[in-house]
Amino acid sequence: MPDAPILTFVLIVVTCVFSYQGFKSWQFTQKYIFNPEAILAGKEYHRVVTSAFLHADWRHLIFNMVSLYLFGSGLENFLGKGIYLLIYFGSIVGGSLLSLYVHRNHEYTAYGASGGVAGVIFATILLNPLGNIISFYYPIPIPGWLYAAGYLLYSFFGMKEHRGDVGHDAHLGGAIIGFLITAALEPGAVRAHPTFFAIVLGGTILLLVYLWYNPLFLPITTFVSAMISDRKRSGSRSGSSSARQRGYKNQRQVPHVDAILEKIAKSGIESLTEEEKRVLGEVSSKYQRQGDSQKPKSGLAI
Repeated sequence: MPDAPILTFVLIVVTCVFSYQGFKSWQFTQKYIFNPEAILAGKEYHRVVTSAFLHADWRHLIFNMVSLYLFGSGLENFLGKGIYLLIYFGSIVGGSLLSLYVHRNHEYTAYGASGGVAGVIFATILLNPLGNIISFYYPIPIPGWLYAAGYLLYSFFGMKEHRGDVGHDAHLGGAIIGFLITAALEPGAVRAHPTFFAIVLGGTILLLVYLWYNPLFLPITTFVSAMISDRKRSGSRSGSSSARQRGYKNQRQVPHVDAILEKIAKSGIESLTEEEKRVLGEVSSKYQRQGDSQKPKSGLAI
């Protein structure tokens, strides 16, 4: 008979107590909620973790805690309490750090245990990718490997399109970290399902590279041109003057924000081409949407 999942129960109780305090006092919530400005400028690093113990309302809290119990209790018994805690809190930190990178220049707040829950779910899927998962929204058995692929894609496009008051970046970061920690500590699971691991890892790398080069989610053409221009700039440092000129001409084919702003400063906005105005408009509208996202985000894990 499996042991009682003591740590899972403790995490649920502590989260419920902490969240209830937040329900009663917005000042309490403001002190511990995820806030990039407070973390980076105010050095209030505790928010990276404490925000996971706060929730928007009872529905948000219950969804996350039921998910944590359903997936966490089995994971705790199978992997042991130490590894289980590492996965849960590592996923919380991973989700918060990805949110911090994406929203480092935004007025943004977020809370919820979704990053940690996502990490626990992905750890469970890695251990048994052929097992079925039933979610709250789709009460139909879904193979774990298919759920993982759909979850990553949904979280990514949710970030891109700003769908709902959901912290998709925390979900994505938590899922990735939970998956990687489990893979590192349980290499037997990787050997048992190498294709699944390779697909998820490859997709994760592509997503992170995209976010690194294109945090504003500009169109793919602009993203690709940015990568190409980075390579050209690197090569131009050691190349000849003619190579630098060719690189400059190639960069001018697709305008970049810094070059556009410099051109406006020198010649005025009337000097911009239609393509430059289009790119500037896309960036401006993206910042506007992100700047309007000041309401705390509630992330539902499944």
